[in-house]
Formats: sequence, C-alpha cells, structure tokens
Amino acid sequence: MKRRELIRYLQLGAIATATTGWWGSKSPSVAQSAASLEIEYLGHTCFRFTGSDRRILANPFRTLGCTAGYPEPNIDDADLVLVSSFLLDEGAVDTVPESKLLFESGIFEVQGMTFEGIPIPHDRIGGNRFGTNVIWTWQQGGLKIAHLGGAAAPIDVEQRILIGRPDIALIPVGGSEKAYTAEEAKQAVSVLNPRLVIPTHYRTAAADDNACDIEPLENFLNLMEGTEIRVAESNRIALNASDLPQRDTVIRVLTPPINTPFSQSQADAAPVRPTPQRPSRKTK
Repeated sequence: MKRRELIRYLQLGAIATATTGWWGSKSPSVAQSAASLEIEYLGHTCFRFTGSDRRILANPFRTLGCTAGYPEPNIDDADLVLVSSFLLDEGAVDTVPESKLLFESGIFEVQGMTFEGIPIPHDRIGGNRFGTNVIWTWQQGGLKIAHLGGAAAPIDVEQRILIGRPDIALIPVGGSEKAYTAEEAKQAVSVLNPRLVIPTHYRTAAADDNACDIEPLENFLNLMEGTEIRVAESNRIALNASDLPQRDTVIRVLTPPINTPFSQSQADAAPVRPTPQRPSRKTK
C-alpha cells in the first residue's frame, strides 16, 4: 500500500475507534484517577503509561542486542501500542493486533484521547539510513507527555512548536547512529524545557556486549551538572501535576527490570526468530 493510502486508512480507523469503543473492559489496576499517571519503565525506550483509565505501551522490543536481558514486554497488558519505528529495539509489533497499533505521523483521536505523531529523522543523514522516527505526544493523567523514541536529528522550529512544552519528556541519551548522544540529548532538553526528563536508550547490564553500541546513562548525567537528579529504586513512579517542578527541569531515573545480566553464552543459546515484516494494511 502507498504511504498516503496507509495514513488515510489509519486516520479513518482512529476516527472509527472513537465511536466503536475497542478498548474493551478495564482491569481494576487501571481504575485510577484521571489526575494521576503511573509510568513503568520496561527497558530501552519501552514504557507503559497507566492513567485516565487507559494503558498505553510505547515501543515494545525484541530481546536482542541492547535489550537482550530485559523481559519481553507484555503486549496484552495495553489498550494501545505506540511505536516510533519498526526497528526491532522499538517496534517489535508482529504480535500486536492491528486495532491497537499507531505508528505513523499524524493526529489520531481515540476515545477522547488525542495522540500526535511528529516525524524526525532516525539518523544524522536525513533518515537515509534508518528512516523516520516518530515522536509521540499526548495528554494522560492530567500530564502532557512527549516520547522522543529514537530521535537522532536536532529538533527544528516546526517540531518544537508541535511538541510544545512537555510536562514529561522521554529522551534517548545513549547515542549510536540512530539516537541522541549525551550531548545531543542535553540540547534537546534545552530546546524543549520539560518539567521532568526521563532518560531512555542507554546501556545497562541487559546489553549483549557484542551487539550493543550505545553508551551508559552516566555520560548524560555527568553533562547535566546543576540539574536535580532523582533516582528511583524501581521501574515505576506515580505522578500528578503537583509532583512536577514549577521552574527548573528535574531528571527522574527509573531502574529497568533485568532478568539476569546478559552474557555471550546466552546469545549462543537464544533461539533466532524471524524478523517481523511491516504490518500490512488493507484499504477500505
């Protein structure tokens, strides 16, 4: 399908979901106040956001390379799945039902929630190698979220206007050819001026050392001297508007879950699964 047709299909689908109600029943765990938000870090750029009676999963991954030692995200424990690209470290969607997947840039209205996907190159050569990354912005639990996915290019004026000032910005910091280095992440923080920054896309003990080219979190934190840094002992935090700083930006570091520190012997034993193809779509 041509890209224009695909976008039109998704726009129509998003409008349809607003009236057909595909969210289904809610578990008691998501019956939260509309003015609170739980953020759960699942590793790399993958997070689950719970609030406003919705569970939003961003950037599910395949367990390999930099994500080798993380538990694989549970797709079923989400009402909607957002992906920044179809690279396997942030867009493993072969098991995601078509009805709850958003992956293209544009504005989507889904059951009273608005999601905006803003395109930005996924590399430093205009997207010529890794294509386009989608920055996702939306309101949930009374807070404005901007998830930058694997952005690698500087944020330009138009993108800055579209994003606005986020309450919470999830920004990649570990570098490589397809995401911000620590220096580039610091510049993105300066441009967006979010109230809260959650670093993503950095090396942890979950990485397969022979297949991961990103840097540790400390490189970014060392550059942010003078910025308040709060480290959570777990991979979850609960927030509401009153928890946010009113002036200066604060960095919140979440501790992602790791099954066991990864080793090459695990890589040798791990089954090789086929690379999923970009989901096919049919025009209506």
